[in-house]
Formats: sequence, C-alpha cells, structure tokens
Amino acid sequence: MTGSAGVVGRDIVVVIPGILGSTLRKDGELVWAPSAGAVTRAIRTLGRSVRGLTLPQGIGDREPEDGVEADDVVHGLHLLPGIWSAGIGYRALLRHLEHTCGLILEQPHEPGLLANLITFPYDWRLSSRANGRRLKARVTPALERWRAQGGQFAGAELVLVCHSMGGLVARWYLEKEGGAEVTRKLVTIGTPHRGAVKALAQLVNGVRKGIGPLQADLTELARSMPSMYELLPEYACIDSGGKLLRTTEASLPGLPTRMVGDGARFHDELNAAGGAGAHGYDLIPIVGVRQRTWTTARISGQRVETLLTIGGEDERGDATVPRLSATPRWLDLESSIIRWFTDQHGSLHGNQSVLDELERVLVRPIFRRAAPGIEVEAQVEELILAGEDLEITASVAGDTRVALRADVTGEAGEPVTAVRLRAGGGAHRGVVEGLAPGAYQVTMGGVGAMAARVSPVTCATLVWDPMEDA
Repeated sequence: MTGSAGVVGRDIVVVIPGILGSTLRKDGELVWAPSAGAVTRAIRTLGRSVRGLTLPQGIGDREPEDGVEADDVVHGLHLLPGIWSAGIGYRALLRHLEHTCGLILEQPHEPGLLANLITFPYDWRLSSRANGRRLKARVTPALERWRAQGGQFAGAELVLVCHSMGGLVARWYLEKEGGAEVTRKLVTIGTPHRGAVKALAQLVNGVRKGIGPLQADLTELARSMPSMYELLPEYACIDSGGKLLRTTEASLPGLPTRMVGDGARFHDELNAAGGAGAHGYDLIPIVGVRQRTWTTARISGQRVETLLTIGGEDERGDATVPRLSATPRWLDLESSIIRWFTDQHGSLHGNQSVLDELERVLVRPIFRRAAPGIEVEAQVEELILAGEDLEITASVAGDTRVALRADVTGEAGEPVTAVRLRAGGGAHRGVVEGLAPGAYQVTMGGVGAMAARVSPVTCATLVWDPMEDA
C-alpha cells in the first residue's frame, strides 16, 4: 500500500542486515560475534565451530534444528574470507535513524517499550525463503502492538530498510508471504537483486589466500549454505565461447546441481511475482557505482576466472554487486527511482550521502538526489597476510586532477595511519606497511580544500597471521 512520503511517528521501520551481519549463538554460546571483540577472534571462534555450523546437504528451506540462533545485528566491522564481502556494521545506520530521523529504537531489556525502529537479525546460513517466513513472525506482532495505540497509528505500516542480502529476505516476505499488504516502502541498499559473480567465484574457488586450517572448513561451510546459492547471478553471466550462459546451463566445478538450481528458482519465483508495482509498495533501490566489479565469468578447469565486462562494456558497481544486478529484473536501469552513490558494498549503508537520502525517504517528500562530488574508484586487497604490505589504488572519474589520501582506521574506528596517494600512470597509489593482525577500514578522500569535493569511498581489509593457528 502506498501513501505520503513521511513515515516518522506513524509507521514501523525494520532494519534487515546483509549476510554475516547478524551475530549467531549455538546452544547459548556466541559462535559469530565480531561486535563482541576482534574480528580475527570472531573468525577463529567460528572456525572452531564450523563443523557444527555446516548444514546438511539438501536442507533446502527446512529449519536445521542445530541449536543456532540469531542474536543481534552486527554493530561494527565484520568479514569472513570466502563468504561474501566485508561490512562496516550497522551502528551508524541505526544511530542516524534513531537520532536524526527521530525513531524509537527497540530495547531488548525493555520489553514493554513501544518502538517504531526494530532490527531483524537472522541466521544468514539459511535460505531467504526460510528467513522471509521468520521475518513475518518477527514483524507481525510488533506491528499489531504499534497499531493498538489507535488514532494515527491504527493504519501504521512497515518500512523495510535492507542492506545486501537483507533485501532478498524482504522481497520474499513481501511478495510470497503476504507482507506487501502491510508494507509502505522497501529500501534496498546494495541488494544483489540479480545475484553477483563474486558469490560464484567464492563457492567454486574457495578462500583465495591461505588462512591456516580454517580454509577448507570455510569453503565447506559456504557450499552448505542455501543463502550463498541465492546470491549466484540469475542473469546469463558465464562466458562460453562468446555466448553467455546462466548458472543452470553450465557445469560449475564442485557445486551440487540441485543447490545451484534451487538458487536460480528462488529468483525465478520472485521475478514471477510481479514486483513492487504489482503488490502496491514503493521500492527505493540505493545502488553503489563506479567501483571495479566482477560481472561475468569463465570456467577454467576446476576454477572460475572473473571478468569485469559484459557484452564488451565495463558497467562497474559497488565492488561486489554489479550495477545491472542491484535492481530487480523488471526495473528499467534508467528508472528515476534508483539512487546512485559512489561507495563500496560493505560501506553503502553508512555512507553519509546515503544516510541523508534515507532521511528524505522517511521524513520529507522523496526526490531524486545525485551523488555529489568527484567520484573515486578504490581498490584494496580484502585479505593480506601478516608482514605483507597493504597496497592502495584509486582512480578519479574523468581523470580530474585531485589530491587524494587514504585514512586507515581500526575496528573501533580509531585512527591508525594516513597515507598520501601519489598520482602516476592514470591512478593514485600508496602503501601501508606493518599493519598488525586485525581488520581495518580504508577510506579514500580528498586532501585539504579538495576534501569537501571528493565523495569518500571506504573499503575493508583483514590482516591475518596464520602462525597463530599453528
């Protein structure tokens, strides 16, 4: 159902994180909780539990009944090599919605508090179908309590603000579980509506760099997760002699045909549902652009080789989700409802321009707002080993002359170092030496008077010490 633009004070806003963006407990013990300590510690904790987290073959949309429960959204930096992309956490997003947009954040220790900002942590191993059902069970009683206040609240609806895979969970709830009947808006931020080649490469190739004894286990875990197969591209992306094939039309090394096919059927079922226009809610896709993004692939022996182009064109994206994939199949890529922003996948939901746009969506009438400033493309290795240098590369749209720097911060946002990037050969480059094991954010932006003119781009990297596993 649609209505006026502003929702604050009337509707309930639900924040749905992406894959890896929810903490997990198994039999009461935290097994994935980057927000509770160092990212490297969280990865090792999960690694010790990975056999118990690996799902049985052919689980489909069933509940695993293995004692694993989602506990909270991840508030800080999180990443897991070989499974999707790093994320900066949801602290900035929730603070903005609470303090700037004036929403009341649900408090677990105050069950009687009436709140119109709630989070939906979920078991990201499972299919979006299963989590879509869980979302329905989560929001239905919350909306009933809110509506019971009467008056202007009697007709309250939902506004779903989703990052990454959270948008797929939301779409299943909306279009297959009846959620559209009580939803006013769906905001997707970097959602792989049509999948991503990165998921294909991760499932087939596994972890790209050795991280000790966790490597094989993490690949096994990823291959057991129905959610990862739903992240496979639904569009024709596999280059076979100059012809592009869908994942179901090619033999993917090491992957079970049944799970690949079920991932494709998930997208086919969503596409057949007709989309937002057929169901009456408003869709607002927020899309990351300008970053080098794998868009097609080629099978080479038992591995996947990733390519940046499709049909000879480099369309880019947010470094994880290709531009063509960040909106549903039924939406024209030139549609005026799409909001374009220059940043990477794991940082889009904390980008200040994106947060400003959310404020407009929730508080003021909606209008299209172009991403401001000079656009930067950033490249940083997602995983390096302790003792290796971190190489940073950036380029500027239109070869605009601008001074750039990279600010490196730790997991808690504390400054670590800053590096001036030197221009030459069509790019800006810098090197950071001697980073201690841990996870870091690298933000590229302008220097001095240029700082306000450059749209900053944030990447994440993990420095791993395999000797600590010995």
